[in-house]
Amino acid sequence: MDHAAFRALAPLCWRAPSAHNTQPWRLRYEPGAIHVGWDPAHTLPAADPTGRDLRLSLGAFVESCLIVAADAGLRLEYVAEYDERHHRVGRLRPAPHRYPTPFRIADVWQRRTDRGTFAAAGPEQATLATLDAVARQAGGGVRAVPDPDRLGVLLRAADRRVYGDPTVVAELRRWLRLSPTHPDYHADGLNDSCLALSRPAATGLRAALAAYPVLRPLGLPRLLAAADDPLARGGAVLVLVGPADLDRPGQVEFGRVLLRVWLALHTAGLAAHPLSQLIDVAVTRTALGALLDVAPDRLLHVTRVGRPTRPAPRSARRLDTV
Repeated sequence: MDHAAFRALAPLCWRAPSAHNTQPWRLRYEPGAIHVGWDPAHTLPAADPTGRDLRLSLGAFVESCLIVAADAGLRLEYVAEYDERHHRVGRLRPAPHRYPTPFRIADVWQRRTDRGTFAAAGPEQATLATLDAVARQAGGGVRAVPDPDRLGVLLRAADRRVYGDPTVVAELRRWLRLSPTHPDYHADGLNDSCLALSRPAATGLRAALAAYPVLRPLGLPRLLAAADDPLARGGAVLVLVGPADLDRPGQVEFGRVLLRVWLALHTAGLAAHPLSQLIDVAVTRTALGALLDVAPDRLLHVTRVGRPTRPAPRSARRLDTV
């Protein structure tokens, strides 16, 4: 197995998405295989207590590896070997053929999260059908949320719950990079540019969160929830629905589906802005499931989708050396 060839491609694989841009995946090179696992220090036990977002991001990383390797001419396949105790999901090994995929290295490299303004209401019906077909191949689906007014109420409620939890806010502060002087500004986390914050807005948020213990009882969570309305920036909200009774290894596999959906959006000229808080909070997850007539535990990912009005900044990566 040509480890050197794959190591040269690794920075491209690191363009996979992850919650708070934690980049939790890790590779271990051994004779005949490359093991894929995760670093517990780069997970979100408060914001992602079930590990759903972690496993989706690991699956997205696996899919990125396979796409990048295939486009570079490397013949690799993925073998799932989920092991919670040893923080492993599986391994990449030599295969007789290249991984079959319609996507290219350029798609993986250019895809990015976009929290800015979208020009249109959302994807056309033909695009929605394409996205749904991608998910249906794995037993899931993609659904558009039909009631934007109701959705706005749910989003504000979810934000208030998130900002009202001191452990979640402390974890968020750990991954925020609101000034270029932050030592990890170019490595990982959520920086001011990718959050679409002006310098005064970033400074204000940093000050508010620093004073969180004092200001929380005075209504800071409600103020923070009301400070931003991503739905006002256009687009439609789509939900990735998984099969019933999806187990933890199955969530990793569905992370691969998630990346294929995002890359299909990208190739259609669209961008995505995750709104995971809608399903991170139990009350709003239940309400969203009722709105879609889908069991709440089948809701895996929520994202605002539309056509960007300008290119989004590229988020930081620890191995972004290309």
